[in-house]
Amino acid sequence: MKIFSGIRPSGQIHLGNYLGAIKQWIDLQKENECVFSIVDLHAITTPYDPKELKKDILNTAIIYLAAGVDPDKSIIFVQSRVQEHSELAWLFETITPMGELNRMTQFKEKSKENKDYINSGLLNYPVLMTADILLYKADAVPVGKDQEQHLELTRTIAKKFNQKFGDTFKEPKSLILKEGAKIMSLTDPKRKMSKSDDKKSYISLFDSPEEITKKIMSATTDSGKEVKYNITKKPGISNLLTIYSLLSNQTTQEIEKMFVKKSYSEFKKSLAEVVVNYLEPFRRKQKEFSAREIYVEEILNQGKSKALVIAQETIQEVRSKMGLS
Repeated sequence: MKIFSGIRPSGQIHLGNYLGAIKQWIDLQKENECVFSIVDLHAITTPYDPKELKKDILNTAIIYLAAGVDPDKSIIFVQSRVQEHSELAWLFETITPMGELNRMTQFKEKSKENKDYINSGLLNYPVLMTADILLYKADAVPVGKDQEQHLELTRTIAKKFNQKFGDTFKEPKSLILKEGAKIMSLTDPKRKMSKSDDKKSYISLFDSPEEITKKIMSATTDSGKEVKYNITKKPGISNLLTIYSLLSNQTTQEIEKMFVKKSYSEFKKSLAEVVVNYLEPFRRKQKEFSAREIYVEEILNQGKSKALVIAQETIQEVRSKMGLS
């Protein structure tokens, strides 16, 4: 299959990003044609610092590499360096109904979070996402549950284009993990883990062992004392059990048995140890790649060249079918 996915280079990449997306990428790249982008054009739809953005782009590339994305197997590049993303987004704008954009949940949520920064780019975000995906004629997109609505719009736009201008695009399917698709905040287990929240609410892939332990030990739990998975009655413990399960390759039922008649504190200490040990290789590799920034930039430039070959072929086909060339 042809796979496309990307992450915004804003702030820290956290455990939720990794478990919901990047971990899946590592498996997908073994047998599929994968294109993984650092989607910086999406990052500027919400408040940002231009100087920090440059650093975040490089840091995100380092995260991809440290997490195991292989530049020999996958294309890794920066979205804004391939101008065809912007052009295809504009072309899709002309066939996207306003009603479709107005119903997007994420636009409503981001507008509430950034009331002084509500812009048309934020409204049109899903159209650019559609262009990102269809530019590479992806068969599938690994996403979290919160992005499924955007994938529905991608399929709608692909279908609409094909009907109007001739068969051009596939309607890509969503690859949503059964477990880990939505890791919740450590401080508010009813909210998704987000790097825009307080640092206590998420675990960065490169947090120190001391930071990880402190965050987990202070994570919000529930009333009662039983370490039991029940997403409705015990959202805090259930979230921590999910993390434990995904990082230890044990089922939540197996973990529950380990902590029968044991306290939340004992469970959290064990979880902290699991997380620290799991993330240790990421911290080590991050230091290695951070000391080789020129090498990382070379990978991004090579990725750009590979992405351009595909993108230019697609955009030429689109222009021709729309009567633009």
